[in-house]
Amino acid sequence: MSHHVRITYCTQCGWLLRAAWAAQELLTTFQEELRGGGVTLVPGTGGIFEVHADDELVWSRKVDGGFPEVTVLKRRVRDRIAPDRTLGHTDATRA
Repeated sequence: MSHHVRITYCTQCGWLLRAAWAAQELLTTFQEELRGGGVTLVPGTGGIFEVHADDELVWSRKVDGGFPEVTVLKRRVRDRIAPDRTLGHTDATRA
């Protein structure tokens, strides 16, 4: 099954590079799971920075406060698209 991640970022705030970096990290980590689905960057406004995995919100700057650490983002995406998968050293730092 292919999965899809959507990152919506604020163009007014200049968060394209942050969104692209998050996309790169997710594509690198979840190569197999995102094959056929991929990651889409969606321009937005009003301070938005949200990450959806298979249409489920996994991070919101306004709800969660600020931007996610990459390890937290990977865990949340993994929990949605590949819950049985280990993330290696990233899992070792779970709180």
